[in-house]
Amino acid sequence: MLAVASGKGGTGKTLVATNMASVAGEVQLVDCDAEEPNVHLFIKPIETEGVIPVTLSLPQIDE
Repeated sequence: MLAVASGKGGTGKTLVATNMASVAGEVQLVDCDAEEPNVHLFIKPIETEGVIPVTLSLPQIDE
């Protein structure tokens, strides 16, 4: 298991993760970015039987 993480946006996490996944053979790549999931822009996912998209709503915070 490998995680590519950073607290700052725009640092290349998705680029690094998708490139590593593309050369690693058989992998499961999970995009856990709740605000800007972009892995689908870099690769075309292959859906297999039993795989379903997982989505969640971001909570709204009253100021």
